[in-house]
Amino acid sequence: MMNKAFIITIFTLSVFMQSTYSQDPEFSQFYANPLYLNPALAGAMVCPRAIGNFRDQWPSVGGAFVTYNASYDQYVNFIRGGVGLLVTADRTGGGNLNATAISLMYAYKFNITSHLFASAALEAGYYQRHLAWDKLTFEDMIDPQTGFVLPTLEKPPDNNTISAPDFSAGIMMGYDELLYGGLSVSHLSQPRMGFYNDNNTRLFMKYTVHAGSVINLRENGADEGREFSISPNILYQQQFKFHQLNLGLYLTIDPFIGGLWFRYNFENADALIPMIGFHYQNLRVGYSYDFTISRLMAVSGGGHEVSASWQFPCIEKRRHIRAIKCPRF
Repeated sequence: MMNKAFIITIFTLSVFMQSTYSQDPEFSQFYANPLYLNPALAGAMVCPRAIGNFRDQWPSVGGAFVTYNASYDQYVNFIRGGVGLLVTADRTGGGNLNATAISLMYAYKFNITSHLFASAALEAGYYQRHLAWDKLTFEDMIDPQTGFVLPTLEKPPDNNTISAPDFSAGIMMGYDELLYGGLSVSHLSQPRMGFYNDNNTRLFMKYTVHAGSVINLRENGADEGREFSISPNILYQQQFKFHQLNLGLYLTIDPFIGGLWFRYNFENADALIPMIGFHYQNLRVGYSYDFTISRLMAVSGGGHEVSASWQFPCIEKRRHIRAIKCPRF
């Protein structure tokens, strides 16, 4: 009962406060959702790939924050860059507050030197939020004898559905197959997302900085077809007053990969995130779990996340362009 009351309070405040802000859904397997992380990663693997992601955050509450994500990208020779399609559906409060976004992106790829290469991207999309007002229940609707039967005195929203164009940009750089890093800025136009005409709710810009390294542990003469490496990584995100730092490490012993991340929200330590994945031929599958270590530990239930990707073979001969070497999860 405490769990439900907790999420109802958060949901109500997010909808009805006259001055608030929207925050993007979050994924723990950053590189298993590359176009969501940074549009400059579109076409990073050169050959076509399709990716699907699912996240259930705070499962103990029951449908509190459930997010679906799907993407497709590939490198295209005649435009000298990668193209990508990204679709995200976020369901909050058991589907009472829904957000859907679809976007297209183009990432121009170029070699700076024989060892240093880069990708710069623009993304354009469409963002929509919908409030299922008729499914909401409020305290003044409760009859002590019969339950939820009374009409509410709460003011209904001026608009149940809000939509707006949305734009993002990003850049990515790689040095051989050793170092990589990137910067992305989402929601450049900061669209208004309030359901009331006098609401100042905005989808504030989100800044993401990420970097890492792939360190080969394979000895000379070992099987060249199997990867054995570690990959330390760092990721920082900021959206309005929300700041988050993620530190992690991947260990790859082909065909398996394991990882551990520490997520810190500056105000408090938030979660430890172990991850395990494997790949078989063109298929990659990963699973991670957020172990909440903040004061929400007793009520949230952490967070489950699953990713799956399929790498298609290249059909046409590719221009000489390098794939960006970075983790797949």
